[in-house]
Amino acid sequence: MTSQIFTPDVQQVLDLIGIFVFALSGGLLAVRKNLDIFGIAVLAEVTALGGGVFRDLVIGAVPPAAFQNMGYFFTPLVATLVVFFLHPEVQRINGTIQLLDAAGLGLFCVTGTAKAHDYGLGSVADIALGMLTAVGGGVARDLLAHELPSLLRWDRALYAVPALVGAGMVAVLIWLNALDGVTGTLAALVAFTLRMLALRYDWRAPRAWHRGSSSSGGESG
Repeated sequence: MTSQIFTPDVQQVLDLIGIFVFALSGGLLAVRKNLDIFGIAVLAEVTALGGGVFRDLVIGAVPPAAFQNMGYFFTPLVATLVVFFLHPEVQRINGTIQLLDAAGLGLFCVTGTAKAHDYGLGSVADIALGMLTAVGGGVARDLLAHELPSLLRWDRALYAVPALVGAGMVAVLIWLNALDGVTGTLAALVAFTLRMLALRYDWRAPRAWHRGSSSSGGESG
């Protein structure tokens, strides 16, 4: 199966790290929203697992992996306790969390695309589900917290685009029959690097082009 890019033990460790960091970001938003410990746990779980659960439901991989591997389910609860008791300290290492979050983004867009391919989807669907695996949990988190999802906000650095690029690379590698541990890692690194550069240089997607009003002279601006 192409989804098994890494050895099972390595895949497990990488997944748990990514899940833990995504859960921290969900928990921190819950603290900023002044939610109780249950609310923190819910946002942590949704952020960490939402993208993968959505992908698995779409491709028919049921029950989703998050409910088959209890390590996946309990890791966000550990993150919940960390945030509940140590959130000021966690906030102070926000740069490190962003670094690990970018790494999780790269990993999940790669493995999500590969898993979608294993279930017989076409390249376009593979890419879409790879991207959603990486960013879907964050979208669900923001919606539950009554916020416009970060990936739709023009004032936030690129997030979905790096995941889309990484997923696109995986789809090309699958088409070339060249996806393995090395090339999969390269695709994840590209997505990671793009995300870090977007944070460093505040790269944003362009907004709609503003034309000058035809009633004020008819020239475009």
